[in-house]
Amino acid sequence: MKLQIFSAALIASAAFSAVTQAQNSAKKFAFGAGKVSSSYAKVQATDIYSKEKGYGFEPGANVNCSATGGKTAAGVCSSDRPFYFSAAVPEGNYKVTITFGDQTAATKTTVKAELRRLMIEKVETKKGRYATESFIVNVRTAQFPGGEVKLKDREKTMEWWAWDEKLTIEFNGARPAVGEITIEKVNVPTVYLLGDSTVCDQPGEPYASWGQMMTAFFKPEIAVANHAESGESLRSSLGAKRLDKVLSLLQKGDYVFIQFAHNDEKEKGEGVGAMTTYKASLKRYVADVRAKGGIPVLITPMHRRTFGADGKITNSHGDYPEAVRLAATEEKVALIELTQMSKDFYEALGAENSKIAFKDGDGTHHNNYGAYELAKMIVEGIKINKMAIARHLKKSANFDARKPDAPDSVKIPPSPTANAAKPLGN
Repeated sequence: MKLQIFSAALIASAAFSAVTQAQNSAKKFAFGAGKVSSSYAKVQATDIYSKEKGYGFEPGANVNCSATGGKTAAGVCSSDRPFYFSAAVPEGNYKVTITFGDQTAATKTTVKAELRRLMIEKVETKKGRYATESFIVNVRTAQFPGGEVKLKDREKTMEWWAWDEKLTIEFNGARPAVGEITIEKVNVPTVYLLGDSTVCDQPGEPYASWGQMMTAFFKPEIAVANHAESGESLRSSLGAKRLDKVLSLLQKGDYVFIQFAHNDEKEKGEGVGAMTTYKASLKRYVADVRAKGGIPVLITPMHRRTFGADGKITNSHGDYPEAVRLAATEEKVALIELTQMSKDFYEALGAENSKIAFKDGDGTHHNNYGAYELAKMIVEGIKINKMAIARHLKKSANFDARKPDAPDSVKIPPSPTANAAKPLGN
């Protein structure tokens, strides 16, 4: 009897080990119509994603897959317009390595992942030349031990790629071309983001946030997990169990960047205010993150585009930025001063020209250019605070918000997922 139990335990253990190895082993894809090594899955233009297959192009892809032109005998898949490729993977952080280039023509590719998270700004290859680049993508689900994130309707529809069972890669640019993709699960430090519509992964053009631009500034050694969502305040995010979800995944030494206020300042009720409920909620987030061994970082909210007659930004946030500063000081937490940096940024552009950083007709939500510049401010805050993750940043000059990049120098091709739906909150 004991022998039978022991044998059953060994069989169960072996089965579990096999499943774990299968989940953790790298997924390798070779694109083209040519011969493919047995260790790769062959991807051709007709391979459209399905749950049964577990990989493929998203519907609408207009790609040409050739047996020639690639770095290997498999060939290459290219297009003159953006396209998406997805692979089913469990929740976690993944290192994605892509081979770009074409033997027959020059290529230019920008890569985004999941909901328009900028991964690689631009890879250019000359005719007959190839390049290989890697980046880290975080994939998540709504479930966690003992609970589930309360998703908004928009998260179940236009934002579903942020929560589904697959890792989705967007190939964009003048002539995107891909030869091989390797996707492998990795254990790397993670920066979790909690916040509102100015932080979250915006699903469609022309809206964008600094959270989906921040990914482009790290080497393939850090994951950014964006758990911010449109319309959220500290208290509503807590009620939706977004903090609980982050805490369920948090490892010792991971960071949690926290930026709210735009929606908190509209909450009403007895005792509700910047220096009362808002500040207390900030401190609760800090305490809960620290209790799990994480490193909290507080961020003051960026200004709205509210210019006075003197050409200077007026404060539409009241005491909320000061409440963040006080909470950071009292709890000895790193602070990123986005309120002041955004003021410098808008004023440097000027009352009229600053519109170029926002979605047309919107004084709160940014476009790709504005979001990219705000992400640079977050990166500058990381450097100023001498955070340990600063060593994982790609090398770049220090950023002075008073001297922003020229708008035409930030060239991020728009994603095909245009969506006129305004983000929640203001």
